[in-house]
Amino acid sequence: MPSSAPTLPGLEPHPHARAVLAPALPPDGTPSHAYLFHGPPGVGKRAVARAFATALLVDGARAPDTVAERVARDTHPDLTWARPSGAGEMLVADIDGPVVAAAAHTPFESRRRVFVIEDADAMNDQAANRLLKTLEEPPSFVHLILLAPSARDVLATIASRCQPVRFDPLPEARIEELLGESEGSSACARLSLGDARRARELAGARGGALREHAERFVRAALHGALAERPWQTLLALAKDDATRVAEAQAERVAEELELLPTKERKRHQREALEAQRRSERRARTRALGDGLQLVELWLRDLWCLAEGAEELVHNRDRLAELREDAAGRQPAALSAGVELVCDTRLRLAQNVSEELALEALAYRLAELLAPVGAGAGHPHVGI
Repeated sequence: MPSSAPTLPGLEPHPHARAVLAPALPPDGTPSHAYLFHGPPGVGKRAVARAFATALLVDGARAPDTVAERVARDTHPDLTWARPSGAGEMLVADIDGPVVAAAAHTPFESRRRVFVIEDADAMNDQAANRLLKTLEEPPSFVHLILLAPSARDVLATIASRCQPVRFDPLPEARIEELLGESEGSSACARLSLGDARRARELAGARGGALREHAERFVRAALHGALAERPWQTLLALAKDDATRVAEAQAERVAEELELLPTKERKRHQREALEAQRRSERRARTRALGDGLQLVELWLRDLWCLAEGAEELVHNRDRLAELREDAAGRQPAALSAGVELVCDTRLRLAQNVSEELALEALAYRLAELLAPVGAGAGHPHVGI
């Protein structure tokens, strides 16, 4: 690609995305009507989507110098950013009015209208079917950008009508560079699995607490110390996250109510309360999912040690503890334990009882992973 070709900020670590998007940039490029940005969280999909939307809306704009600022603040009238409002899924209401109905109307001030759909993999069947017709026969001025962690997670009929744009996991060295010289940056980079957002969270006070609670949970299961109920600290941290989300939303709703006519306030308050409950649920599920992923990585590291592959360990700063935990464990049981944690993490999004799910996981891991000679440890127990 010639050095003079237009480009977007954030594309440097993603050669496939750069190859697809740079030639499509206005004024000389011809952008597709729909893109599917897929790749792990935290690698820059949202930032690139915002930059790409800016480039599309600047072209032919009456006041091009103001476009980037308004896009950054989500106040540009020709940009719609759709996000899930359901506890674990994107509902029909998230797509129907904001995207499908709006796409039928001509732009307010630009040549184009841009619709970014976050978590496209979370669309339920009804929402996906509503979007399908817009994808099949979009107006010429409409461009849709769908974001998902994997193209396989998006309904095939949706994915097949979008141009795929792959975003690769960030290398550890790049994440360490983003974190700077902070203590523990190497460990956070490894544990993030290429997710820069997650690495930044792990490097903070909350991330340190999350890692501590996850380690306590898995080691209590491994050593039969479940009387202390180690899942409670993970649940408490998730509850704190949900409380912060609820407080922020309540503050915003209070400001909105002051601007509404009296007769509309009760309805708005009722709808806001439902949205707040769903947001709290998402915050709790995400926090518990993050904790269980750290539990999963600890068990994966034990599996690597049991198989003699120490070079693949993620928690390298905790090798002494890992070696202690790996003693006498069966590789097949550790592999099954990884699958068990992964299954529990996925089921949290299905409105299960979080406390019961974590408690059951702890006891099943304890039974499954007892050291050889301790009366348990069969690789298929509890699976």
